[in-house]
Formats: sequence, C-alpha cells, structure tokens
Amino acid sequence: FIKHEMENYVERAERIRNGMVDPSVDNMLKITNEARLLGTDPRLINKEAINESDSKVNRCIENIYEEYKKSESVKGTQIVFCDVGTPNSDGRFSVYDSIKAELINKGIFENEICFIHDAKNEIQREEIFSDMRSGNKRIIIGSTPKIGTGTNIQDRLTALHHLDCPYRPSDIEQREGRILRQGNINPEVNIYRYVTKDTFDSYLWQIVEQKQKFISQIM
Repeated sequence: FIKHEMENYVERAERIRNGMVDPSVDNMLKITNEARLLGTDPRLINKEAINESDSKVNRCIENIYEEYKKSESVKGTQIVFCDVGTPNSDGRFSVYDSIKAELINKGIFENEICFIHDAKNEIQREEIFSDMRSGNKRIIIGSTPKIGTGTNIQDRLTALHHLDCPYRPSDIEQREGRILRQGNINPEVNIYRYVTKDTFDSYLWQIVEQKQKFISQIM
C-alpha cells in the first residue's frame, strides 16, 4: 500500500510541476501533508490498510512497553509526540487510540495512559501534569502545540518518542526540552526518532536539519 501511494504522489507531483493541475485542486503542500500521514501510519490514509507488525507505530509501542518495564522501580514516565492522528469523534483512524489500546493489551493499566487532548481546561491540564510528576500516570501522548511549551513534567521522564517529524527545528527543541531539563531524577534518558522506509519521513527530517544549519549559520 505504501509503495503504491508513494508512486501516486510522484505522478501527482509531476503533473503539478508541468502545470497540468490547478493549484486549488492539487498542490505540493497537499501531497507533503498526505505523505506525512502515510509515513506515520497508512491507516491515516486508508482505514482498511494493513497494520504492519514492523510499522513505526508498532515499533514505538514495543519501545514504550520496554521502557515502562525497565523503569518500574522509579515509576518512570514517557512522552510520545505525534502531531497527526490525534483523537477525534468522526470515525477517522486515531494513532493515539491505537497506541493506547495496544499498550493496554500488553498489560499497562488504562489509568496510567493519558492524552493531553483529554484536558478541556487549564485545571484538568494541571491535574494531568501533576499525575505525571508523581508517576500516577506513566505515559502521555500529545502534540507539539499542546505539550511543547509550558509543560513541567520532567521529574520521572525516562524516554521521549518522536513518532512524527515536526516542521521546524524549534519544535524539536521544544519537544526535547520537556525531558532534557533540571529536576529530572533520572541521570540518563532515551530519545527515540522513528522513520518509515521509502516514505517522505527521511526527507522531512533532512529539511528540518537543513533549516537548523541555516539558522545556526545566521546565529
């Protein structure tokens, strides 16, 4: 499915480059956004797509579970960043719900997993953060805008997972600033970056790297 979709994106890009398509109908931004979804999980493009056992979502689930077991003695916590496939009520595939369901299947208690999107106001948001600091909640899944800044939950963090690639170097900095900061009781932490082979993933990470080099040169 991934290979077929990527070939489709190449054909669409050729038509756009040759001026054969009205930009309001199809454009490179649209293709990039769809390719980003495909690289995260093909079910974001087609709900009926096969859930490959070696997909990056499933690799991420395995890593979360291993980190969970490994840090049991300190009630270690983890952040999973994903800016696409967020929870929804309109029946679209949700990466968040899929990860949560699989972790529960592995034996992690449902009340130890939370979505930042569950917080409907500042009070609920602070309650989630407090539960993360105490280790009552062990895994939080969220997007860069919602937990990228102003999030004080570093106390027990043992691992951070970049399930997708954000658009700006500053977003990566914001994400990793949640775990790489004073007040964390763990002397070492793990940061995971996931890339799906033969998709736009490596291209997106390269773009962020090039942007960062350019910014660094100016600074």
